[in-house]
Amino acid sequence: MRLGVQLGYEGEGFAHAAEEVVEYEAAGAELVVVPEAYSFDAVSQLGYLAARTTRLELASGVMQLYTRTPTLTAMTAAGLDYVSGGRFSLGLGASGPQVIEGFHGVAYDAPLARTREVVDICRRVWRRETLTFDGSKYRIPLPPDSGTGLGRPLKLINRPVRARIPILLAAMGPRNVALAAEIAEGWQALFLDPRAASRVFAEPLAAGLARRDPELGPLDVMVPVPFAIAESTPELLGRHRAQLALYIGGMGARGRNFSNDLIRRYGYPHEAARIQELFLDGRRAEAAAMVPDDLVHATALVGPPNAIRRRLAEFASAGVTTMLVAPLAATRAERIKDVAELRRIIDERDGEQR
Repeated sequence: MRLGVQLGYEGEGFAHAAEEVVEYEAAGAELVVVPEAYSFDAVSQLGYLAARTTRLELASGVMQLYTRTPTLTAMTAAGLDYVSGGRFSLGLGASGPQVIEGFHGVAYDAPLARTREVVDICRRVWRRETLTFDGSKYRIPLPPDSGTGLGRPLKLINRPVRARIPILLAAMGPRNVALAAEIAEGWQALFLDPRAASRVFAEPLAAGLARRDPELGPLDVMVPVPFAIAESTPELLGRHRAQLALYIGGMGARGRNFSNDLIRRYGYPHEAARIQELFLDGRRAEAAAMVPDDLVHATALVGPPNAIRRRLAEFASAGVTTMLVAPLAATRAERIKDVAELRRIIDERDGEQR
């Protein structure tokens, strides 16, 4: 099991976060993931981290596929892989209509078709093919009857460090999960409840894996979790509870909210409906209070060392291969100490498995 660190959107500022990332690297973290919702872009921060670290793998978590052309996405990933010496993985996701249409002013349509085509185009660019593509959503170059008619096929000028940069797809819905299992090196699974993972995800994962190219290798299942080695208290997990309420209740409209749909499939249909009703009515504290306690704990990694070991076993049984922890401890020294201890626990567990 790999140990990664998921950065947040807030805190003391990115300069402080970067200093902390350097210490996480020394403490044994193997990967750092930088988010991109409607915050600062992930790319500038990843480039900065590439210069500050030496062995830590870097990933976006996630770049929205609607906000850049497929070719620019490929160019950006190749550039980040170059400046990091081959340490970058491209985390991609469709996001949702609220962000794509509300913040970017771009129509949110055909996420599955667009995801498949963007992945295909990126891999062609990295192989330095003279780029031609005739898809249902993207046509490169534009045909003569579009634009000026002067477009011609081109290929990437630079030679990428790698001809295949790992792609990590964020997915919640069954068809998106199946697509990730089919075409991506990794699946970024948000709010994974290991108790329900087999029941909810086994079928779409099996469908995708049945169509998977063996050259892609095993699917890396990556799960972000709030993390602390401490007694689990309501105060410690308060921010996680609020985030669950935001996603279940506010990241989308009634009838079109991917997180809400996921929680329903986990077995909380009435709670999901009530959380959304309260959140959309502006009663956010009440919405957060409605998030089931067992869901909060199941989607986190918080507890004393023995509890952490048990929770890691649960995640491993659910197929998780990379834990992306967001340390919760109040001070930087405590967060570094927790990550180092988690590194020791994972190494101990892996040794026992071998």
